[in-house]
Amino acid sequence: MQIDERSIGDVTILDLKGRMTMGEGDELLKDKINSLILQGRKKIALNLEGVPYVDSAGLGEIVRTYTTVSRQGGSLKLLNLTKRITDLLAITKLLTIFDTYDSEADAVRSFASPQA
Repeated sequence: MQIDERSIGDVTILDLKGRMTMGEGDELLKDKINSLILQGRKKIALNLEGVPYVDSAGLGEIVRTYTTVSRQGGSLKLLNLTKRITDLLAITKLLTIFDTYDSEADAVRSFASPQA
């Protein structure tokens, strides 16, 4: 798995590419998020457009990432979910927990609104 980081204003967007499975991406994401939190960057969007497959470990890491960012007073949003990931989040009832967006512009804008 590969993670590319970019910023739009005070929002950090992480473009994830590759499979998110046990030992393949889950630790990488954890390290990246911890690094961002230490830098005080707490508005984070995960772009999952380039992620064809997520297993239970990958899903667990997304949940842990959400928890970590929230506990630090930050906000994590998901964008460009594939149908497979959307279905997985729906089946596990996690779709109701995450803020998800189909467009990057909508996701970035959402951080500026009061509920962010």
